Amino acid sequence: MTKPAFDTTREQLTGGHFIRVVNYHSTPRSAEAELREELGRYARDYAPVTLADLDLLYETGTWHKEKPGLIPVFYEGYRNSATVAAPLCDEVGLTGWFPIATSFVDCDPEHQEAFARAHWISLVEEDTKGGRIAMSWDEVRDLSTRHVVYPHTAHHEGFDTVLSAEDIEREVVESKRMLEAVTGQEAPAFVWLHGSSYGQSPAHDRAVKDAGYRYQFANTMIHRVN
Repeated sequence: MTKPAFDTTREQLTGGHFIRVVNYHSTPRSAEAELREELGRYARDYAPVTLADLDLLYETGTWHKEKPGLIPVFYEGYRNSATVAAPLCDEVGLTGWFPIATSFVDCDPEHQEAFARAHWISLVEEDTKGGRIAMSWDEVRDLSTRHVVYPHTAHHEGFDTVLSAEDIEREVVESKRMLEAVTGQEAPAFVWLHGSSYGQSPAHDRAVKDAGYRYQFANTMIHRVN
């Protein structure tokens, strides 16, 4: 008799065959206690996932840790990703994954609120009360020594609005070059606004592949590209 799909999935998950991805955006200081509790529960039930862990999973087809893996993803490049989320990941023993909209970080702090509101970057009131909204390049560099940092395009764009060759170069390629210049490390992954999947547009897929990304994060999966 064939097992119900739910039972099979549950056995695979508890057996450590899957990685769970949890998405976050702004993580304000006012929600720090709640986030600490949530990440602590994840750290109890899941194993951290480094870039090397993800590479090994794709190379071997086998998850090598006793617990399922967890990737907490903190989007956009908010300052509080560096000052709240990352220290909490350090505290509970999780590896954070941080997709950065590079032009948001590069924007003058005086104009970051306007940039955010013009580029689909959600703000809570606390974000607008403390000077910089985006992390600094120094914070990006420091973050990359302990966690995984990679581009979320330059201007927080979806592939459906990035149409010309110049637009693709700016959002896909230049964002990678900028991050790598700052961190001194490879930017291994890429993600579009709205978490669009690899395979929806040959031109955009080709740009992601040619730029040298290994992974594309999407809402439903992590695509291995190269």
